[in-house]
Amino acid sequence: MPAILGTGEHRYRVVDNFAKLPDGWQLTDVASVAVDSKDRIYVFNRGAHPMVVLDRDGNFLRSWGEGLFSRAHGLHIDADDNLYCTDDGDHTVRKCSTDGKVLLTIGIPEKPTPFMSGDPFHRCTHSALSPKGEIYVSDGYGNARVHKFTPDGKLMKSWGEPGTDPGQFNIVHNIATDADGWVYVADRENHRVQVFDGDGKYETQWNNLHRPCALCCGGGKNPTFIIGELGPGLAINRKVPNIGPRLSIVDAKGKRIARLGGEEGPGVMSGKFLAPHGIALDSRGDIYVGEVGVADWKTSFPDEETPAVVRATRCLQKLERVRE
Repeated sequence: MPAILGTGEHRYRVVDNFAKLPDGWQLTDVASVAVDSKDRIYVFNRGAHPMVVLDRDGNFLRSWGEGLFSRAHGLHIDADDNLYCTDDGDHTVRKCSTDGKVLLTIGIPEKPTPFMSGDPFHRCTHSALSPKGEIYVSDGYGNARVHKFTPDGKLMKSWGEPGTDPGQFNIVHNIATDADGWVYVADRENHRVQVFDGDGKYETQWNNLHRPCALCCGGGKNPTFIIGELGPGLAINRKVPNIGPRLSIVDAKGKRIARLGGEEGPGVMSGKFLAPHGIALDSRGDIYVGEVGVADWKTSFPDEETPAVVRATRCLQKLERVRE
């Protein structure tokens, strides 16, 4: 019996063993996921085949990116099905076609700017687009900044610095925009999502989140957002219940309207999460969750062997909305 997550109108059925890959293939640490206009799923992962493309039933279509990407991290798709691939390993954002042709590169491959210099990029993490096609990039691990670029990749402005005050960041990990041009930033280790206008003016923040990692805007004039929250990061609180990993669904004001999982801490079986790092929605409202943590399992769980289910299938989950 498939696991069911959530309550009321926010109920989702876990589709077990969703990804059907060629013999001998496996996904390794799915950093991010995107869905195009034809409901094809793009799975940006850290394995031998960085971009794996599936149909909505999980059937393998193709792969690309071999030899191009250093370390998959963020993935955004625009209205024309162009993919913005953020690679924190070589400090770039690449705009690609659906068949993998590179159309634009922002950043200099393998040449990071100095740590916390504020200049793009030092281990950038994700990207999003304004309604005018301007490109926002969260930057990320070696900076505490958001950068705004023209559609052709020229830097317009940057904002943010290390810290805990409004407009400051402690691992700016993900970024999203809505149809009105508001910018939403997952300020992971400050346990909040900060909201800015399109020019970087601080507006508000959403609290009561635990290490917000993934961030997906549902679209429309009154969007809902799905936030992937990581579980505890320290050995001393790793098994504390009810703080993740989990998904939270919030409205455009940040009010939580549903929560999926997380009551009993991390897990690898159906209906549990390990580290939800990337989230996407298809046209039917089904959720695709990319998870990381497999490659460094021993770091998180030093006394436990890596379960076979993790090694084989655990990095991508599909949650199918229950329609009654």
